[in-house]
Formats: sequence, structure tokens, C-alpha cells
Amino acid sequence: MIPFSILDLAPVLEGGSVGEALANSRDLAQHAEGWGYNRFWLAEHHNMPGIASAATAVLIGHIAGATSTIRVGAGGIMLPNHAPLVVAEQFGTLATLYPGRIDLGLGRAPGTDQLTVRALRRSLESDPEQFPRDVVELMRYFQPAEPGQRIKAVPGAGVDVPIWILGSSLFGAQLAGALGLPYAFASHFAPAQMMDAIAEYRRRFQPSETWPEPYVMLGFNVFAADSEDEARYLMTSMQQAFLKLRKGEPGPLPPPDKDFESRIGPAERQLLDQIMACSSAGGPQKIQSDLVAFIEKTGADELILTSQIHDHAARLRSFEIAAEARAALAQEA
Repeated sequence: MIPFSILDLAPVLEGGSVGEALANSRDLAQHAEGWGYNRFWLAEHHNMPGIASAATAVLIGHIAGATSTIRVGAGGIMLPNHAPLVVAEQFGTLATLYPGRIDLGLGRAPGTDQLTVRALRRSLESDPEQFPRDVVELMRYFQPAEPGQRIKAVPGAGVDVPIWILGSSLFGAQLAGALGLPYAFASHFAPAQMMDAIAEYRRRFQPSETWPEPYVMLGFNVFAADSEDEARYLMTSMQQAFLKLRKGEPGPLPPPDKDFESRIGPAERQLLDQIMACSSAGGPQKIQSDLVAFIEKTGADELILTSQIHDHAARLRSFEIAAEARAALAQEA
């Protein structure tokens, strides 16, 4: 059975605090390690009242320090927001502190709105070729330093930090394939080009020393509970949050709403169906069945699950049910 991992958006809950969100992320990671998850990734977002992982490298260190075996990483670092040397130093430090456990996923989106991009970068000038160049530059900093090399990442040079390319379109698939890197597709919120991107990545893949074969990890939303009614109720938190985001009104993750389905119109229903096409909400048997169908459809090498649920105990239970489904499938195999 393929590995399962977790993408945690460190959700700030309506009625909660950032401190509680960070404590919940740590607690989830500790449980995930015990449940056999492969990775625990955090994502870079800025000026988002509902997401507490803006200082992604700092939070990765916090999570890695609270666990002992699970891989911890970025899903991802939005590279255009940073100088490659700074990222190399940060992740070189993390991988030195926690050897063999740190992953670095790279994306080219800003992870925020245009006004905040200006605050982050001071300039909105961009070059479509800059992201590939920055990725290659960053990869060089992790190579052993050469004699006479004037700029080195310290720590970083010669440190093992696996790099992933993240994407929600064909661009990332093409770049990951050309560089011989693993590819993570954001199918949990942008599923439209998933199958085309997987095919493009595998077609263009050039074997590298580290990755002789293509490796695809796909995002998948799980809202698991002991009954389907409860699972669909829990899912309404994410649905509300997404619709607010689309209206330009981001905020903390709202509590579930039992009347949500009856209040949305056809256009909103269609939008949610499109965005959440790679999702499962239900009891243990339905979750297991949907996961199997998704793996068989895509041929994924790994799944990275997300579960935006307001109640922390219910979120833990959701990930536990998914882990139990994987264990049951592994036994059957």
C-alpha cells in the first residue's frame, strides 16, 4: 500500500487563537507519527487570518522537535518570496538539526494577495523564467561546496534536503520532469488539470541520481467520522471557508453548520463540487473505498491528506480513520 502523509494548514479556528492553532499542529503531528503517516507538511501563506503557518521554516522546526521519526517539510515554500540562498540556509539548518527527516517542497505562487506580495517582495516585477532558475540555484547550494566557490550555504552545502516541485498546472509538472524531481500536485483544491499534469510529468521525466523513476504525490481531502452524516457536517467548515475566500473575505475556520447545504445556491454548489472533486466524506468504509478508487484512477505513488475540521478532536479522529483504512488495505495486499 502506498504511503499516506498529511498536509496541515495550521488552521486558526473561529473563536480560537494562533497559539492554539500551533499547539494543535504539534499535537496532530505527534499522533500522525504514531499512526504511521510518512510526512507532515506545512504550507506558506501570508496575511491569511485562518492559517498560522506563515513562518513555515520556523514551524517545521517546532514540529520536528516535537516528533522523532516522521518526515517534516514544506508543502510548500513559495520560492519567489525568498532568495534561494536564504531558503538553503534555513533548510540546511533544519536538516542538520533533524537529519534524514526534512523535505523542501517549492511552489511559484505567492501564497497571498497582490498587496501582500508587495509587502513581502517590495517589487512586483517578475520573469516567468525566474522560478526555474531559482530552483536550480537552490539545488546547487545543497551540493558539496567546490574549491573557490565564493557563495556557500552554511549550513546547507552537502546537506541532504530532498526537493519537490509543487503545482496545480502543467508548468510544475514539466519542470519537475525536466529536473528529475518528485512532483506534488495540489488536487485537494485545484483538481482540474490533475490527470493531464500526471501524464505530462511522467512523459517528461528525466532520471536523476536521486530519483531514477518519477514519483507523484497527490493531495486529497478527507472528512472522516464514525457516520456519514457526521462527516458531511464536519466538512461544512471547509466549504464555508472556501466560499468566503473566493469572495475575498478570508477568515478563521468557521464551526460546522448543519443548515449550510440548504442555504447555498446552484452556482456555489457547482463551484464546491469542482474544487472538492478529490475529496471523501463519510464513515470508515466509504473513506476506504474512495481512497482505493482515487489511487487506482491516478496511479499515485503517495497521497498527502488534508482535513480542515473545526473541532480538533474530530480532526484527529478523521486522520486516524484514514490511517486505519490504509492499514486495512495494506493487510489485504
